[in-house]
Amino acid sequence: MKNQKMYEPDDKMISLIRDNYNLLQSLGSFGISLGFGDKTVSQVCEEQHVDTYTFLAVVNFTINGYRDFDDATRLSMPTLLQYLKASHDYFIGFQLPFIRKELVDALDDKDNLARLILKLYDEYARSITAHMKYEEKNVYPYVEALLQGKPVTDFEIDMYSKHHGQESSKLRELKSIIIKYLPSDGLHNNQLSATLYDIYNNEEWLSLHAQVEDEIFIPTVRRLEQKLKQSDVTAKISNMIGKNVDGTEALGEREKDVIVALVQGMTNKEIADHLCISVNTVITHRRNIARKLQIHSPAGLTIYAIVNNLVDISSVKL
Repeated sequence: MKNQKMYEPDDKMISLIRDNYNLLQSLGSFGISLGFGDKTVSQVCEEQHVDTYTFLAVVNFTINGYRDFDDATRLSMPTLLQYLKASHDYFIGFQLPFIRKELVDALDDKDNLARLILKLYDEYARSITAHMKYEEKNVYPYVEALLQGKPVTDFEIDMYSKHHGQESSKLRELKSIIIKYLPSDGLHNNQLSATLYDIYNNEEWLSLHAQVEDEIFIPTVRRLEQKLKQSDVTAKISNMIGKNVDGTEALGEREKDVIVALVQGMTNKEIADHLCISVNTVITHRRNIARKLQIHSPAGLTIYAIVNNLVDISSVKL
C-alpha cells in the first residue's frame, strides 16, 4: 500500500527512509550518501549537489504516483540523467548478476528444467541490458546535446518513446515456471522462494524506473526540444533580417513596396492593381524577395518589414 504523504524540502531525509525503505536504492542513484543525520531533504540535496525539486518529484512520483508538479520547467535534466544512468549501472552491474547467482545456488544444474530456468533468465537479462545500453548510446547523448544547444537532426525523443516498454514477457514466463517447479526439499524450496521474492521486487523496481522515464524524463526532453526549436527559429529570422546589413543583395524600391502590400494582406492581383504592374511582375518580385532575404513566410516578411521600418508595428494585425 502506498504512503500517501507528499514529502517536501523541509522534511527530514531520515523520515523518507523510515517511511519508505525501498528509497535506499534511489538515494544511491541520485548520488546521495548515507550519514546525513537529522538534516532536511533540501539540506542533504544541497550539500550533495542534487537538485531538490527534481529529487522530490521523482520520490513523490515513485511513492504516490504524484504527477502534478508545481512547475515542470524547474525539473533538472542533469539530475534526471544522473539518476537514470546510475539506476542502469545498479541494475545491470549488481541486480541482474545477483539474482542469477541466487538461481544458480537454488537450482540443480543437472536438472533440465533448472537449465531452462537459467536460460530464460539469461535471455531476459540480455534483452533488458540491450534496452538500457541503447538508451545510454543514443538517448542520453542526444539529451546532453540538447542541453548544450546542439540540435540533432536525425533523432527526437518521440522516436524512442514509441518503442519504449518493459521487457516483461520473459520475466512472467520465468516466474511462472519457478512457481510450478519449486522442489520438494526444504533447503532448495526456501532458496528458490527467496529468489522469487527478489525477482518480484526487481520487477516492481523496473516498472517504476520505466514510469519515471515515461512520465518525467520524456516530457522534460520534449520541453527541451521545443525550447531549442524556438531558439533556432528566432536565430534564423534574426540572421535573415541582418543579411542586408552584411552586404547581401539589397531590395529594390518596388520590391519593398511589394513587401508592404503583402504585409497588409493583399493578394497578387490586388498588389498588381495597387502598383499598376502586371501579376507576372508581382510574382517575379516575390521570387526575388524570397531569394534575397531567404524569407518565404508571411510572418517572416512581416517581422522583416517591422524591423526595417517599412511598416509601423501599430498598423500590423498580429
